[in-house]
Amino acid sequence: MSLSNTKIFTAVITPMDEFGGVDFVSFERLLRRQSEAGCGILVLGSTGEALALSLDEQKEVLEFTVNLSLDVPLMVGVGGFQLNEQLKWVEYCNQFQAISAFLMVTPLYAKPGPLGQKIWFRSLLDQSKKPCMLYNVPSRTGVNLAYEVVEALSQHPNFWAIKEASGDIERFKHYVNIAKHICVYSGEDALMPELAEVGGCGLVSVVSNIWPKAAKLYVDASLSGDITNQTKILWQLAAKSCFSVANPIPVKAWLAAESYIKYSTLRAPLVADELTDLSLLREADHAVNKWYQNELEGAV
Repeated sequence: MSLSNTKIFTAVITPMDEFGGVDFVSFERLLRRQSEAGCGILVLGSTGEALALSLDEQKEVLEFTVNLSLDVPLMVGVGGFQLNEQLKWVEYCNQFQAISAFLMVTPLYAKPGPLGQKIWFRSLLDQSKKPCMLYNVPSRTGVNLAYEVVEALSQHPNFWAIKEASGDIERFKHYVNIAKHICVYSGEDALMPELAEVGGCGLVSVVSNIWPKAAKLYVDASLSGDITNQTKILWQLAAKSCFSVANPIPVKAWLAAESYIKYSTLRAPLVADELTDLSLLREADHAVNKWYQNELEGAV
């Protein structure tokens, strides 16, 4: 499957054992499940708790994933706020042919303006030997990806896509209009149908950790415009259930409850006990599975 044909990427969690070490048995199970569903894979994003892992652990996670030889595109997160460290990370990742792309987030905490962002992203784009998706997530970084930066870098050969997760449809539309050849992906599961209507290319998803096949069908329906208000409400419920407390706590809790992973362990400051009630996830799971089955039967 090519990068350009991949309309959904799953921001995969990093499962951990009861002591907080990476649980590679569960991790392989999750990765193969995503591959079988035809979802592209993003490892070491914020949903994967990348910043809570040491550099050695990040390398171990990446090398493990690469060695599985999965049949879908693999994207790797590039985060943090120390430019030299991120340049080293990109240089390290460049050696792996199995990596299809990078996800590069606006610098954390520093809240740079347009000039600082342009220097940051141009440096990373120049270092990369892969296509790159720039990531706007102001709820985590404190600042939006500046329009001027998108326009200034739009002709860079490694600038392939944007992940827009501000929840602002007008901002999404503006990114689409600034650089019409750049793919703009939704970073908001619940808004996929609305963003598809204004030029969205696909979705970088959290909910697909739980419902990969159904989420892929949801994205396909959104992009084709063949989606009902009832279906939109269903996926709003699914998204709400996965963000009732800080991501990825609900996803880990449900995957552990359903035995896809062995433990719901997270790294501090995230704690599984923040979620005390699985009823919303249970309701969403029932509704999504029923919808997916009906869609399959209707397609026959």
